[in-house]
Amino acid sequence: MEKAIQLLRESGAMLEGHFLLSSGRHSDKYFQCAKLLQYPDKTQSVFEFVVSKIKEDINSGKLKIDIIVGPAMGGIIAAWEVARQLCLPSIFTERDENGIMTLRRGFELLPGQNVLIVEDVVTTGKSSMECAAAIESTGAKVAALTCVVDRRADNAQDIPWPFYPAVKLSANNWDAADCELCKRGIPVVKPGSRKI
Repeated sequence: MEKAIQLLRESGAMLEGHFLLSSGRHSDKYFQCAKLLQYPDKTQSVFEFVVSKIKEDINSGKLKIDIIVGPAMGGIIAAWEVARQLCLPSIFTERDENGIMTLRRGFELLPGQNVLIVEDVVTTGKSSMECAAAIESTGAKVAALTCVVDRRADNAQDIPWPFYPAVKLSANNWDAADCELCKRGIPVVKPGSRKI
């Protein structure tokens, strides 16, 4: 975990300010994992411990994974790296013209396939749940979730699958109507890719 934090800092992926998250919430910290994921060596290092835990659970029979799926945009590179380390195929979901997370580009999942979802950051789990819905609509099933940064609040809803974050980091986040930074007149920045 300490190594992951160090790599996030070294790559400039940990930002402080006033941010609009893809969940619609506001925060005083933003994890721009794309800054980390641009470095293959750092990305490999961040996921090595996570992948070793996943392999342990696969070898013990606690977990079965056939394919990796990352939600676009943030999950694409992360999913590819985890898939590379596990020697499995990697595909991604993306939003259609109506904003619905779906499989496109000819990607397919087979009924009964066991899927590992890989994210960059999990704040509320909204993207993961949308990705899971796209996966389950094919008859495949979500086996587990992993990510670079778990930034969920301590009282956040539980993840319904085995969860393997590389690092758990705290960051304040508020509903837009209750944002402490808005109340102080600090301008908000939207660094993510999702249209809200």
